[in-house]
Parts: sequence; structure tokens; C-alpha cells
Amino acid sequence: MKKPLAWIVNSSSFGRVFPEHLQKLKSFCEVRRIDGVSSWTGSRVGKKCRGASIVIASVSPNYDDNFFREIPGLKLLARHGIGFNNVDLESATRHGVVVTRVRGEVEREGMAESAVMLALAIARRTLNADKAVRAGKWGDRTKFVGLEFKGRTVGVIGCGNIGSRVVQIYSRGFGARVLATDPNVSGAKIRASGALKVPLAKLLAESDVVTLHASLNPTSRGIIGRKALAMMRPGALLVNNARGELMDEGAVVQALRSGRLAGLAVDVVAKEPAGRNHPFLKCPNTVVVPHIGAYTVESLRAMGEKMVEDVAAVLGGKKPREVVNPRVFTLRRRRES
Repeated sequence: MKKPLAWIVNSSSFGRVFPEHLQKLKSFCEVRRIDGVSSWTGSRVGKKCRGASIVIASVSPNYDDNFFREIPGLKLLARHGIGFNNVDLESATRHGVVVTRVRGEVEREGMAESAVMLALAIARRTLNADKAVRAGKWGDRTKFVGLEFKGRTVGVIGCGNIGSRVVQIYSRGFGARVLATDPNVSGAKIRASGALKVPLAKLLAESDVVTLHASLNPTSRGIIGRKALAMMRPGALLVNNARGELMDEGAVVQALRSGRLAGLAVDVVAKEPAGRNHPFLKCPNTVVVPHIGAYTVESLRAMGEKMVEDVAAVLGGKKPREVVNPRVFTLRRRRES
């Protein structure tokens, strides 16, 4: 009997860091892989993956209605990550496709530690200092005077799964004063993490470090733009390992060049992958890493196991965990009745 077809689309880590996950997938699927398609349209990806029962999807490209139209037999789109803003859930549901994601706690620690690591890198000018040593300029060390976080104010935008852990690290680990804003989290819950819930304007005006952990949606897109940057404390640091589209990149570049921002550290950009000529790379005191926030042994192992588990469940006629469009099962029952 012919095995169902599974495509791994644009995931640089699944089955590579832990080959056993790929081998397990191959035990019940024919597996094909395609990389470097971040800019492809949904229609183009769909045509490439036509005939698939399973798609294991990364953070890009976008899976829109045109994608689902091209693969009428698709049963599962499994997001190899916790975010799913690149998936048109309404279209997936209409086409009878189950969409799953990784549990939030799987990426929580790695993402939170990554955000703090990025902040430390620009606060202490770590990469610039390293480059100086490699260039034989040990004596330039007075150029790399940094900041301590103890007693300073850190602003956390988005205090959910990852943001709340970031709050804990800064407040309990560094002894920083932490402000947080999140329309979906109560003040009591934010206080329990170690922060004070405040309006965005107050957070921007008082924070020495602003770190982004919001999900991407119509209200958060471009939340750090010209207006927000003008409200920020002069000389503040900005960190983003959530989604690149949370920032107006042109406005951020201007703030860096003018000195309004003293540093920027990002794990994400609006259009990935970032090329060597990305404007952030030409600004002072910036750190840009290639979307590796969740790239820890612990996180990737659990993420890979979840993908295999989801595929096995769907092919076995069972409901997988972490379904983000549960209405698909209601519609399926109606069609079958």
C-alpha cells in the first residue's frame, strides 16, 4: 500500500538536528523536503506540494487560500513552532485541514533566555568588544563600557507565555524594575510574574530596555514605529525575538542612526532571511541573529517529537493536541452526516 505524502517546507531544523524524527516520519509517510521558499506565494507552494496529505510548516511562507486550493487532499498542516500567523485558519478550516502547533511551554525557556542574551549583548557591547580583540585592539576596551540591569527599568511588551518568563528573569534574576503591557493579561497575573502592568506610553517613556514578546496581529503590527520611538527614553535599547513585523524597520534604522536608540538586538526581521545588506547590519551597536530563539536541544527535541505525534494522530484517525482550528472537526462531522 502506498504511503501518504508528507512535505517538510522551509524548516531548517526538523529532521536535521534530530534525524530520528525524520526516520520515524518516514516509517509511515513518503517524505519530501523543500527549503528557501520564504518569498513563494501560497499558490506556488501548493502546486509544489500537490498530492500531499501532510505539510510540516515553518514560520514562512504564508499559507493562504490559494495554497489550500492547490492541495484538495491535505489533511494536516503542522506548524513547527508556536506561532501560526502565517496560516489562514479560516481557509484551512473550510478546506477541512487540521492545523496544529507546538505547545507554548516547549519554546518558553529557550525564547526567554534568548531575549535576555540579546539584551546583554548590546548592553555590554559584547560583539564589538570581541571584534576588537580579534583585530589586535585589546587596548580599545574603554570603548565598551556597558550597562547593568540591576535597578534599571525593563519594559516587556506582551506578557504571555514567553513574556511572563522574561519578566521573571529580569525581576528575580537581575533585580530590575519591570513594566509590562498586554491587553489580554490581567494586572494581577502580571504582578505575579514580577512586573507592574502599565499603559504602553508609560512603558516606553520609562524603560531603559524595551523587549518585544507580543503575538503578531492587526493591533500589534508596527507597534514600534515613529510615534513609539519618539516616546522612548533617549538612549534606550530595543530587543525583538518575536516577529519582525512588530517594528517599522525604517523608523528603527532612523532612531539608531540619530542616537535615539543606543542599541538594537533582533532574532527576527520583517522579511526573512535577512541579506548581508539589511539596513540593521549597517547601524551602530546592533546584533542580528537568524531566528534561533527556540534553537536549543531541549526545544527542538520536543518540537520534532510533536510533529511526528501530530502526523501519527491524524493518519490514525485521531485528534492531535494543540489544534488551533478546532471548528474543522465540527464541519467535518456535518459533511459526513
